[in-house]
Amino acid sequence: MSSFLGSSLSFILFSLLISPAVSQSSSSCSSQTFSGNKSYPHCLDLPNLKAFLHYSYDAANTTLAVVFTAPPSKPGGWIAWAINPKSTGMAGSQALVASKDSKTGVASVTTLNIVSYSSLIPGKLSFDVWDVKADEEAAGNLRIFAKVKVPADLAANGKVNQVWQVGPGVTANGRIQPHDFNSPNLNAMGALDLTGATTSVPVPSGGDGNSRVHKKNIHGILNAVSWGILFPIGAMIARYMRIFESADPAWFYLHVSCQFSAYVIGVAGWATGLKLGSESKGIQFNSHRNIGIALFAMATLQMFAMMLRPKKDHKLRFFWNIYHHGVGYSILILGIINVFKGLSILNPKHTYKTGYIAVIAALGGITLLLEAVTWVIVLKRKSANSNKPPKA
Repeated sequence: MSSFLGSSLSFILFSLLISPAVSQSSSSCSSQTFSGNKSYPHCLDLPNLKAFLHYSYDAANTTLAVVFTAPPSKPGGWIAWAINPKSTGMAGSQALVASKDSKTGVASVTTLNIVSYSSLIPGKLSFDVWDVKADEEAAGNLRIFAKVKVPADLAANGKVNQVWQVGPGVTANGRIQPHDFNSPNLNAMGALDLTGATTSVPVPSGGDGNSRVHKKNIHGILNAVSWGILFPIGAMIARYMRIFESADPAWFYLHVSCQFSAYVIGVAGWATGLKLGSESKGIQFNSHRNIGIALFAMATLQMFAMMLRPKKDHKLRFFWNIYHHGVGYSILILGIINVFKGLSILNPKHTYKTGYIAVIAALGGITLLLEAVTWVIVLKRKSANSNKPPKA
């Protein structure tokens, strides 16, 4: 299975002739119809991701026949429908994933036994599934057809936990690309009444998905303010205020206050990240996490280094300055990089990313201006000192 860039018009016309027909503009599951002798007495307008589910259930042999329909998040993307035998989320679910081949334009289904979010490798499901196929509607939606042997313990309850999802694409080696982590994606789950007595899927109570998104937003804001804004401002204070003799030692206390505030906020942001990681088993953003750990470690060293700061005339002060400046600039660079990595993960509105870029651009512009002023002052002082008569 591999990603695709587009399908040919001839294939669409051919698929319309050989596959079950459906109206081109379907705003609800009741408006969808199927050709042939296929019958699905129950249908659901699923509450997220513009998805629909048609199904029938034979209690005598615990067979569930489903048709899952949804638009991929991007052209060339994938859709997935799953049953989770033991929990309500995606981890541990038994999934059917549909996508189209980039060369042939043919849609196909792959089964995934999702042990964890980091292990999305095709594999056999824990229960039998057959008559599996996929096709594409004229409107661009993908559909999954399948029959599932519902395990006895789930059949006895009359309900199963279903999960559905959509994603942006499939890699050349057949691995599905990660889906978004917005509220609709995180809330794409619910109980499926096999008998059809319940005609809607309940949204998870307590807003677990919304709560997780809220925590991510808090994590992002704390770290953007700390590593991405306050630490650069603190560094600017130390570099450019100290050039003015009248600002000594005020610049030092402002610098320490700004960096300490940034550190406290950064620790809070780092802690929220650890909490999110513990609540999202298998979801890992390795580079973002590793940079965050490095930032926390280096910033902690900087805090302790302030307590061991030698006096100006001490022989070790030169080496301490090299260490302090080197680690400090490393924190600035890695902090800004990690803020952008976090923004790409959160995928917020463009205004947030644009706003942060504007802040960084403003700080950069101010830095260039102050750098020029600093060099002018330094060169003038050197010139004045060189013109002074030597002491007798």
